[in-house]
Amino acid sequence: MKTRHQIFIDKIFFYPIGWILNIFVRIAGKLLRINHSLDREFTKIAICKFKGFGSIIQSTPMISAIKKRYPDCEIIFVSINQNREILQQIKTIDTIFTINDKKFSGLITSCFKTLILLIKKAPQVYIDLEIYSNFSTVFTALTLSKNRIGFHLRSSSFRMGIYTHMMFFNYKAPISEVYLQIARLFGNKSEKPSLYPFYLNEDLPTGMLNKKYIVINPNASDLRIERRWEKSKFITLIKQIAQEYKDYTIYLIGSQSENPFNQSIKNELLSFDKVINMAGKTNILELIALIKNSSFVITNDSGPMHIAFACETPTICLFGPCSPEQYGFVRNTLIIYKRVYCSPCVHDFEIAPCKGNNVCMQLIDVDEVMHAIQQIMLSKANGLVEENKIIYKSNNHILGLVNRP
Repeated sequence: MKTRHQIFIDKIFFYPIGWILNIFVRIAGKLLRINHSLDREFTKIAICKFKGFGSIIQSTPMISAIKKRYPDCEIIFVSINQNREILQQIKTIDTIFTINDKKFSGLITSCFKTLILLIKKAPQVYIDLEIYSNFSTVFTALTLSKNRIGFHLRSSSFRMGIYTHMMFFNYKAPISEVYLQIARLFGNKSEKPSLYPFYLNEDLPTGMLNKKYIVINPNASDLRIERRWEKSKFITLIKQIAQEYKDYTIYLIGSQSENPFNQSIKNELLSFDKVINMAGKTNILELIALIKNSSFVITNDSGPMHIAFACETPTICLFGPCSPEQYGFVRNTLIIYKRVYCSPCVHDFEIAPCKGNNVCMQLIDVDEVMHAIQQIMLSKANGLVEENKIIYKSNNHILGLVNRP
């Protein structure tokens, strides 16, 4: 299913179910009088994040903190099928359950099977990391876990009955720090967020990689397609990189579904034989290796950006609809961010006010990105990239009007 169809079903189908479940759960809670104290030892904790490849990576400090608090606890992670590969690389996760969200029929069938597995596992705590999903709220209630932890916003008060513990979601704080607040409910001491170090895997297939290459991710998932920089600007940028850094191969990365978009860029660059479309041609280990061993990465705000963060690869990030402050202090990163009047909009609107006319991204110039590349290359030459975090932040741009919602 496309994301817009999932959002529609979430509103029409799962929202009213959530309200009904809320009533029953509140009544059951009054009758059963279950002890929901988190001040005890747990042997099984389930964590759920269906959507957001990058959010899963950002949740790894929380997972590590929980594992540190309960070293013998089985950590169960619940997600969708396409996230299984990345979850398998996170060794602090013991068990993975996934559902199929490609079609509505497959979603219902796989949810039923996964719920049976979860009920058999009987985790004492179920942590829902979704913020806006009514489906995830309903799923949480149906797991029958005694302790159910979730986030709430002002607009999600009906969830107060379904979850036994709720944490206010502060979208102005770095997301890894927000997730860590959940770990602190269990008595974890405050600690600096540290993303899971994928680069420590010793079996990464590096034989396919050239010594000098650049990784470019021109994609953004349809969850927030307005995060994507213009195709024409990517083409112009790649031409300039290919001409200025002739010794470097340029790999365009993406998922299988993003291959046609990447290929449309490649088709405009047929005279540049060192530009290679890798979308859909790597497994997760190969993608991690490709990013880790790259001279630098250029990316929109999407999943591969978070892999680059975890690998501490020099990275140029293009931001607009989302604020880079959501990801806190990230080493070896240059950020180009055009904070227009309506930015950041992702936490306030399911559909961006611009309806896809992402002025914030359009305002990013090719020359700015080339300047950032030169900064990275100069820093690498001077041996500074591994020691310093550099943030390039543009001046604010004020727009008088945005499109009517």
